[in-house]
Amino acid sequence: MHIFIIEDDIDLSLYLQKGLNQEGHRVELSHDGKTGLLQASTEPFDVIILDQMLPGLHGLKLLKALRGMEVDTPVLMLSNLGEVDHRVEGLRNGCDDYLAKPFSFAELLARVEVIGRRRPQSGPNESLMVSDLKLNLLTRQALRKSRDIELLTREFKLLEYLMRHEGQIVTKTMLLEQVWDIHFDPKTNVVEVHISRLRRKIDQPTDKPLIHTVRGAGYVLRAKD
Repeated sequence: MHIFIIEDDIDLSLYLQKGLNQEGHRVELSHDGKTGLLQASTEPFDVIILDQMLPGLHGLKLLKALRGMEVDTPVLMLSNLGEVDHRVEGLRNGCDDYLAKPFSFAELLARVEVIGRRRPQSGPNESLMVSDLKLNLLTRQALRKSRDIELLTREFKLLEYLMRHEGQIVTKTMLLEQVWDIHFDPKTNVVEVHISRLRRKIDQPTDKPLIHTVRGAGYVLRAKD
């Protein structure tokens, strides 16, 4: 599943991300309410893990805003407030399940898998499209103008991340964390090398590049420079 964790405790969020990755799930992180709301309302996720006490925007207000925008992604709410009244408040405001801190990872995983099954899974033709580039997420096939593009596993993950963030600048740090699961600066050019390989496969055979470098910021995938 594609899981989004909105949690201001960075150590906890990285711990959950690592554990969920090891279980085969793809995980993205946000550490404040306003950024989390923007991403949760514009990107497709299978489950959202939402902390109740967030900087910028309280978790309950974020949840109300999501439901007001008709975002029906299942939400597991986390909170230090374990009293019945607080759990009821979270459930009444649209969360699908509620887990009080501290909790075991095994229990969180079980709850995530249960609420994730409540939502119909994507059909066999689930894919991403940007201009004439198509990425099938199930067959792991990339096509541009009907030209089959052979991608290595890491190249596929990198391209998928760029396509899911179409039009948004993504930094080297974001790519290292989300594609390589590296949460420190390893002083390596691995991102640059893979971007260069993707460009050769995706862009060079055409006269309309999709992958652009934003000097001093990162990279962006978009149809027009």
